[in-house]
Amino acid sequence: MEGGRSVEEINNLILKLGIRSTYQGFYYLQYALHLCMLDERYLLSVYKSLYVDVARKYNTSRDNVEHCIRTVVSNCWYKGNQTFLIKIAGYPITQKPTNGEFIDILFHYLKAQEN
Repeated sequence: MEGGRSVEEINNLILKLGIRSTYQGFYYLQYALHLCMLDERYLLSVYKSLYVDVARKYNTSRDNVEHCIRTVVSNCWYKGNQTFLIKIAGYPITQKPTNGEFIDILFHYLKAQEN
């Protein structure tokens, strides 16, 4: 993966959050983070741009991408490593984050690790 973080680094972060690769959303989230690392403007238009480009790569709809990522966000929040998610967020999280918030948290954590 050119630019941004390597696939392995992104995968390790997602796995550390308790999200397993048995979910299609794992791969959608991985690619979404890769795209954001290449161009952070995707964070400004998650549904209209980011999901569209992820859907294009995986030959699916943006609604399916949104649904699958929402599933892994829920999985992380209710069954995964919620403590680690709260730690890397850098601010108090009292309820399950939205997809956009979740992607933003992971993006900023990965960016901080570059420094």
